[in-house]
Amino acid sequence: MSLRNAVMAALLDGESSGYDLAKVFDASVANFWICTPQQLYRELDRMEADGLISARTVEQERRPTKRLFALTPEGREELTRFTAARHKPTAIRDELLVAVLAADSGDVEAVKASIRERKQWAEAKVERYERLRAKLLDGLPEEEFLATAERVGPYLTLLRGLSFERDNARWCARSLTVLERRGARLDAAK
Repeated sequence: MSLRNAVMAALLDGESSGYDLAKVFDASVANFWICTPQQLYRELDRMEADGLISARTVEQERRPTKRLFALTPEGREELTRFTAARHKPTAIRDELLVAVLAADSGDVEAVKASIRERKQWAEAKVERYERLRAKLLDGLPEEEFLATAERVGPYLTLLRGLSFERDNARWCARSLTVLERRGARLDAAK
């Protein structure tokens, strides 16, 4: 998958400025696709040159001129081709997991500190995603929302992000418990 596919999917909700797209990425798309604002703006320029999106300039009072981007028919066709393609499973590439793998002959305390940090990060993301979920549901029961919403893709990807981060937090808690118990046993054996 490329950044352009994620941008086109984000533009399904309608015309948006680069700034607003960056906020969308930070709030919802970031649970499965991370990019910097600089990467986003470079990709918007390439996509416009490739005819996948159009841009129009909007003059603003007391603010800089902004550009609004929208999907073109070619962009929608490209997104349809992308959704029709087979998609490979994602492989995990995580430095923390390599550190955990080597913890027995490394600095276990540093690894535990990294796991604690990851756990806090995951728990904070769960809280953030739950707030976003409540905002999306807007007081509706989930099944009613799913039956009546114009688009369910953003909700489904949010559910995946929630599941991923909850699992990260559980794994971190379990790993810390194992490493603490192991350390206590090793200390007692000395």
